[in-house]
Amino acid sequence: MLVKTFGSAVYGIEASTITIEVNISGGAKPFYLIVGLPDNAVRESMQRIEAALQTNNFRMPRQKIIVNMAPADIRKEGSAYDLPIALGILAGSGQVNNDNLDKYIIMGELSLDGSLQPIKGALPIAIQARKEGFKGFILPKQNAREAAIVNDLEVYGVESIGEVANFFNGDLELKPEVVNTREEFFNSLNNYDSDFSDVKGQENIKRALEIAAAGGHNVILIGPPGAGKTMLARRLPSILPPLSLNESLETTKIHSVAGKMAATDALVTVRPFRSPHHTISDVALVGGGSNPQPGEISLAHNGVLFLDELPEFKRTVLEVMRQPLEERRITVSRAKLSVDYPANVMLIASMNP
Repeated sequence: MLVKTFGSAVYGIEASTITIEVNISGGAKPFYLIVGLPDNAVRESMQRIEAALQTNNFRMPRQKIIVNMAPADIRKEGSAYDLPIALGILAGSGQVNNDNLDKYIIMGELSLDGSLQPIKGALPIAIQARKEGFKGFILPKQNAREAAIVNDLEVYGVESIGEVANFFNGDLELKPEVVNTREEFFNSLNNYDSDFSDVKGQENIKRALEIAAAGGHNVILIGPPGAGKTMLARRLPSILPPLSLNESLETTKIHSVAGKMAATDALVTVRPFRSPHHTISDVALVGGGSNPQPGEISLAHNGVLFLDELPEFKRTVLEVMRQPLEERRITVSRAKLSVDYPANVMLIASMNP
């Protein structure tokens, strides 16, 4: 029997819908195969799924199971496809009702006991699901608040595969996660841990930083150790203009893709402050890797990037920042794909005389 479920893949800060086709057919002996350009984490999912199903009193079919992830020319990475594949197997073997499966985007990594681990990129996936007209989004409970800021989409945070199976069988009613985006945004706006008003004295440098903040200028602070360079730089975001709702959503998307969102957070409501160590590599600073991820310059988007002890940074790291600082965005190109990350930052550097 052929069953289709829907997941999503994140490239850059945008998501693409993935159709997961599960076909269960007769065979002399059990045979499991995943096709559609999966990486090792996706290939290993069958072992996790089998253990999770058995732990939750479901039956793993001892037949030929072929899973196709379309479009097949896009690489599928990570363990977040465990849940949609498992539901496809349960629906294909008649253990779950498949009438409503095509109305939901489903994502989640399975533990061996059937509980769900958090995923990355919940916000871009939710935005794409609403754009494509899906009724809802089923994902781990830890990511529910992050995805629930998208209006007109039912977001269900679940804790185990048993809950999802019972939901589709009509045995359990799930309550959608509700977040009032504007209320969440305005309640947490400018909620900084360190405030510029804490600084006593230092009138000249405070005046210089106020001018820099007003014009969005980059700054270099030169002074002896203990003069207060890092302390002042850390408090600079608190005198920058408050984030607009659009800026907040854009910043949240980047942090969501990088997996930096806490379970209690729905939105990034304060301007980011990132202070990488001087041993950082150029890829870690501007983004990249075999599976491209945003770097520190993108995580500081709409905020402050602070380079402490500037002369200690490698020359290549400083050179690679030239283009992103001018263009306010960074393009990471690889053989099979090219992704764009925004990088609109205010650069603060400090050094000893």
